[in-house]
Formats: sequence, structure tokens, C-alpha cells
Amino acid sequence: MAETAVVVTGLGTTNPLGGDVASTWQAALAGRSGVRTLENDWAEHYEIPVGFAGQLAVPADEVLERRETRRMDPSAQYAMIAARQAWADAGSPEVDGDRLGTVIASGIGGVWTILGAWDTIKEKGARRVMPMTVPMLMPNSPAANVSVAFGARAGAHTPVSACASGAEAVGYGLEMIRRGTADMVLVGGTEAAIHPMPIASFAKMQALSTRNDDPAGASRPYDVDRDGFVMGEGAGVLVLESAEHARARGARVYAEVAGVGMTADAYDIAPPDPSGHQQERAMRLALADSDSDGTDLVHVNAHATSTPVGDGIEAAALRRSLGSRTDQIAVSATKSMTGHLLGGAGALESILTILALVERTAPPTINVVQVDPGIEIDLVRDTPRELPAGQIAAVNNAFGFGGHNVAVLFRSV
Repeated sequence: MAETAVVVTGLGTTNPLGGDVASTWQAALAGRSGVRTLENDWAEHYEIPVGFAGQLAVPADEVLERRETRRMDPSAQYAMIAARQAWADAGSPEVDGDRLGTVIASGIGGVWTILGAWDTIKEKGARRVMPMTVPMLMPNSPAANVSVAFGARAGAHTPVSACASGAEAVGYGLEMIRRGTADMVLVGGTEAAIHPMPIASFAKMQALSTRNDDPAGASRPYDVDRDGFVMGEGAGVLVLESAEHARARGARVYAEVAGVGMTADAYDIAPPDPSGHQQERAMRLALADSDSDGTDLVHVNAHATSTPVGDGIEAAALRRSLGSRTDQIAVSATKSMTGHLLGGAGALESILTILALVERTAPPTINVVQVDPGIEIDLVRDTPRELPAGQIAAVNNAFGFGGHNVAVLFRSV
């Protein structure tokens, strides 16, 4: 029996570049940075060496009602905003809830809620803790809230695989439809971790850029002077459905989710395996899952966080997996503009990868003054690049602490 084809029919996002898909895409094509100095005293008060991040372009409280913000951690708020956009973009279809699922990932979960509740206990006592604290802080809260909002009963799932979480959610939704357990699935990732504790912790690991004098230029993937990633926040949600279901309701289709590859380094809890073998294997598995020999692959949205070690490992893995075609494949590193959304990154970057196919345009990588000479890829720098006509494919890479590796291949329609 032929495997069920799965397509993307809706997109939604809120992130440092824009409060919706259209504004995000326009900002990305313009090479605009969403990173800025934080308007708080965290760095001074807590002696944190990093005082900037990529915050939402449109605050959640400008979109949601007050009763919603009081009952949801920011991570769930962002997911709800993106999910509503994606559902509306898909045409707000009438669908049997038993055939509708949700897979909304998060790398960290409700950090604002859990730490805020602890502060309340210390300062005011246990009687002042909000009754909804646990439902707000749990990592599955975004998936559960989206499931409740849309009546999705085919399953509400939450992959938690650090910075690979959002991409893994896309792969999980793909498999739900292929297995026949759902006709449609809202998939994506969310993160709201611009809080002094995560920032201080990442800074202590020396994982963050410390370019406090140039926040907009701090995320510089593949640059010889890159010094770490930049924290970002937000969410991305996609509506996936079987191609048959989409045809039956006359849906507009963005792209096909043609293949996914997932591997694990089994190397270390934080740094990636220096060999990059499992990153390479994830990409090869995505190609194999899509029945592609790689000749239609023209674009990669790289994980490329701007860390001194990680960027080089991924670039080498790309060269090995793509072989002689590497120099013909346009590589974009959009974290240079958005910062790193952690559990939301793979979802937002899946959206940007899909739009690159639809618009036949690869977004630029900004802030690259001098490419590291050890990195041999065809990097799209400073300005967008036109992609070929005909049927083409693109890969989104997402790798996370703990050795999680996910590659998702999208194909034009």
C-alpha cells in the first residue's frame, strides 16, 4: 500500500521578527534583526554577563484576552497565538475532533510560572500560590491548551528534546497521519525562556554571545568571530493533513512534508558529537524517507546557532551528506535574525523553509563579516537568493542538547 502523502495547509507564528507569518517573512527577506537590549535590570541586579535577546515583536498581551494570559504560561500563550493563526490560514475547517491531533513541543516549558510560584512561596507563603500553577508550568500545557481550544482528540503530544523539539513535533505529526490515527494535526514548538535563570545558566556554560554593545549583530552563524548563540522566544505552528483530506475540502497547499530523519548522538548531555555522524545520518534518513536521491534538494535552513563548535560540525555533516551537490545548495541560517527559539526554533524554521519553497527565495544570513575558512558551504549572505523553478525540496535541520538530531524534508507542490 502506498504511503499516505502529508501536506502543509496552514502556518502561524509569533517571534522576534513579527507577530504573524507575513510580517516575519518580510522582515527575514529584508535581513532585519529581532534582537535588542533587554529593558530590565537583570544584568546589573543579578550580575548576568548578557543583557540582550530576541523578544516577541508583538507582546502576547496585545493579542490575547486578559483571562487567557492569567491562565496560561507565556509558552502556552505563544503557542495559542500561532495555532489560531495557522488554523485560520488553513481555512478554519470543520473536522471531526477524533481525527484532529496536536503535537506542540517545548524545550524548557513553563519556566516563568514555576519560578514565579517559588518566589511567591518564599515571599508570601504557600497560601498565595495560584491554583492553576501546575497546569500552567507543565511542559505539555501548550499542547493541552491547543487541544482543548480546537477540540483535538486524536492525541495531544509534547516532544521535549531541547532545541530539536519543534522539528520533532513536525515529524511526530507526520507519522500520526501516515499511521492513520489523524487526518489533520496542529504541530509546532514554543518557548518563553527569556528569564534571568535560563540566561544566567546558558551564560555560565559560555554558550551565549556576550556582544552587549551590538545586540543586533551578535548572532553571526559561520562567522570567524562568532561567540555563542542569542536567546529568542516565540512559537511556530503548522497545520498538517493528508493530501487526500486536503483535496477533498479544496484546501490551499503550501508544501509536502516528504520525509523526516531522527537520530541521537549518544555522546554527551550538552555538546554535540564532534564527528557529526548522527547529524549526517539524520539528513540521509530524511532523504531516504522522502524517496529522494537529493537531486531536487536546493535549500537548507541550517540549525546554525552561532556557537564556535556547533556550526563547524553541522557544516561538515552537510558536506558529507550532500556530497558533490553541496556547492549547489543554498544554505540559510535564520537564527542570525531571530535568535535561538530553543524548543520553538525547529517549528519557526520549518515555516521559513516552506516559504522559501513557495516563494522560490532563500532568506539571507546576516552578520557574517568573514566566513570561517573551515566552513565550506554555499551560504546565502546579506540578501535573499532566488531558487530554481520546477519541483524542488528543502531541508530544515534542528539539533539539541542531549544529542537530539532532526532533519525534516519539505517538497514543493
